[in-house]
Order: sequence, then C-alpha cells, then structure tokens
Amino acid sequence: MEIRQLKLIKAIVEEGSITKAIDKLHLTQPALSHQLREAEYQLGAKIFHRINKKMVLTKAGEKVYALANDILSRMEDAETQIQKLIYGESGEIRLSTECYTSYHWLPALMKAFHLVYPNIDLHIVMEATHHPLQKLLAGQLDVAITSDPVKDQHISYRELFRDEMVAVVPDTHAWVKKKFVAAEDFATQQLIIHSLPMETVTVHQYLLAPAGVSPQKVIVLPLTEAAVEMVKAGMGITVMAKWAVHPYLEKGMLKAVKIGRSGLKRTHYAATLVHPQPPEYLQRFIEFLQSEIAL
Repeated sequence: MEIRQLKLIKAIVEEGSITKAIDKLHLTQPALSHQLREAEYQLGAKIFHRINKKMVLTKAGEKVYALANDILSRMEDAETQIQKLIYGESGEIRLSTECYTSYHWLPALMKAFHLVYPNIDLHIVMEATHHPLQKLLAGQLDVAITSDPVKDQHISYRELFRDEMVAVVPDTHAWVKKKFVAAEDFATQQLIIHSLPMETVTVHQYLLAPAGVSPQKVIVLPLTEAAVEMVKAGMGITVMAKWAVHPYLEKGMLKAVKIGRSGLKRTHYAATLVHPQPPEYLQRFIEFLQSEIAL
C-alpha cells in the first residue's frame, strides 16, 4: 500500500465520513473512491463496511488503520528530524532582564544568535522587567536574566557574567576627587533611577538600604540617554553598570566614581525552570550568552 492510501484511510476514520475526508485531503469524490478501491484491491479485503452512510472499519481495516497511524507517525518524526538537520531546531524563547540597561547589549547578542539558529524566535518581554523571576514561575518567560537570585526549588541558575556599578556624575561634581563614595554620601544627592520600586534598584538594595540612607530626592527616568543628559546638566546623579556608561565617558563631561571601597559588584544569572526540563535550544542560547558576553 502507498502512503497516500494510508493517509486516506486515516482521514476517513478520524473525520468520520467520506465527505469530511474529501475536504481534508482536497480530493474529489471520484478520486477518493478510486484510491479506496485501489487500496482494497491491493489488500485483497474490504477496509470499510458502509452502514447507514457511515464508514465502519472491518477487522482487516482495523489492522490497516493501526499500521497507518504507526507509519505516518514515524514519517512525521523523521521529517521533523531531517528539518532540524537542514534548518536547525525551531522554537521560541521568551526572555526578560530585571535591569533596563541590560537591554543595550541583549538585542545585539540576540541578533548574533539568530544568525546561527534562524528558526529560534527570540522575544523580549519588557513588561516582565521588574519581576522576571515571578514571571518565570508563572510560565510567562522561558529565561530570566537576573542579578538578584532567590532560592527556589523550581528555579535553576547559571552564571553569565559579573559587572560593577558606578556612580555617574558631571565632571565638575565634588565626587570626582573621591576615590570612592559611601552610602552616606548619597544623602545629599538627587538620585536618578530607571524605575520603581526602590527595592529593585541595585544601589538601594545593596548599599543604601543596609546603611539606612535615603537620597535627598529620587527622580524616576526610564530612558538612559535622558538620565545621562540630566546628569550632564547637573540635575542629579545616577548609577549605572561600568560597561554601560563607558560610551558616555568617552564623550567627556561625565565621570564614573567607584561605589564603596571594594566596588559595588553584581553577578548576573540566567534563570530557567527546573521542570519541565528546558529544550536543547534554550540550553544552547544560555551557553551562547555565557561565551559571547564580554562586558
């Protein structure tokens, strides 16, 4: 028997009638009837009983239907594997990071990954920025990039990179003469941050809150470029990753000041769910991030 005949028999059984099978297979009535008669002739037995306009499998037909399911399923699996060999694995990765500045390097790496794995769709979920781990646990993300891991048996972490946060001030600011600034130095400053709540702001979380210090004023400004212009104009200071502020330092008018005697350093992780086990292409994406990020 031929594959087209097996598909025909499977369609008749699963659609419940010849008319619906015709629509599914895009055949004419005469063509379908001809293929069915041909299949029964080759088999040497009836495949269907016609009872009250219904098509009911004979004993021989039941055997053929089981065979059709087995063979067509194997063919579909083989075609999928061949497509993966030719075009690469396909799938979708939904990701987010808790830090807005990370979106500066992430798109470039996503583009580079897509050149190697063109059938993997990468989608940044911006609305998950403030709470990526919660969104991960809720099934709304496939990978969350975070520098603030929480202990949870459902989450697995893989280290990506480390960076340092620095205070960004105008080149005329008094802090320029300091080797480093401490928590109490922020008490007289207007601090420009990307977003609220303060609990998600690194300098507050790891420096100011433990010391019980609050800035003189907090200004929320989501756009990095706008925050930088505010700092240039002497309207406040901001805290950014050292690598993120580097392009602005090269243009002058800004200075980066170390935070704390040892520096304010973070470790970034790729967080995924333990169950279900992440697909191979997600593992490769994380490995790609580990190997390509050089901040």
